[in-house]
Amino acid sequence: MTERRFDGRVAVITGAGRGLGRAYALLLGSLGAKVVVNDPGASIKGGDADAGPAAEVVREILAAGGKAIADLNSVATPEGGAAIIQTAIDTYGRIDILIHNAGNVRYGALATITQEDFRAVLDVHLLGAFNVVRAAFPIMCDAKYGRIILTSSIGGIYGNTNVVNYGVSKAGIIGLNNIAAIEGAEHNVKCNAILPGAVTRMADGLDTSFYPPMGPELVAPVVGWLAHESCSVTGEMLVSIAGRVARAYVVETEGVFQPNWTIESIADKIGEIRDPAKLWTLHPAEHGHLEHLKRSCEMARLGSK
Repeated sequence: MTERRFDGRVAVITGAGRGLGRAYALLLGSLGAKVVVNDPGASIKGGDADAGPAAEVVREILAAGGKAIADLNSVATPEGGAAIIQTAIDTYGRIDILIHNAGNVRYGALATITQEDFRAVLDVHLLGAFNVVRAAFPIMCDAKYGRIILTSSIGGIYGNTNVVNYGVSKAGIIGLNNIAAIEGAEHNVKCNAILPGAVTRMADGLDTSFYPPMGPELVAPVVGWLAHESCSVTGEMLVSIAGRVARAYVVETEGVFQPNWTIESIADKIGEIRDPAKLWTLHPAEHGHLEHLKRSCEMARLGSK
């Protein structure tokens, strides 16, 4: 089997100083990519910058014969996001791959979380994703090539307690992933989301004693494939947890058409409305929005005859 390599490609990886980001950087660097290792070295809650983690990953890549440079800018501001991408342009003259992995943790329930803690997580996870994608996307489109991997989570699909900021961020990233895939399609810019499960410092304070092996190295090959020129999908979400790789996606029930509804008729029909016997699986990057409208309108036309 021919090894998939990244020779000549330039990859920007945010949050690459530790955990999952470090695994991604080391893998792509070992396969020929020139890597911008972005990480301000903040604590798990943010702040307390430390240049050490990014520098250490760069040293590891260089020691293995690869090419890498550290970048300490924060994704949390538009200026920081633009500066991260500019590091790739100034150093290597291009950007081919963007992996947004940067994250922070501030626990908080819906009824009690502070505005500061809510916004601090959105700024890194969700707005951070937008900040770097917004800076890289036009460059990739002009070059007619790009691979973007955003980090969502099963927490953005299913939710969880005490992490409202995280859940909102990861759900928002699904929307950004869809839009980047749709708008990038004609330019050979593909965007996908990784939904990783791994034991890293992001799991500090959680009981992970019952988990099977869940190291970052189990997730890295999935991200590597999504980052490769041979990646055949866009606008999708791939789950990677404890060695299991799967696709996650949104479905609709076919539902029920009536020309008129009342509160009472909704109550009467709720079982049929929710019936999973007939499902619509519409791909976001393959005209999902238009297909949703087309099928819905067709049901109305047929039901009105």
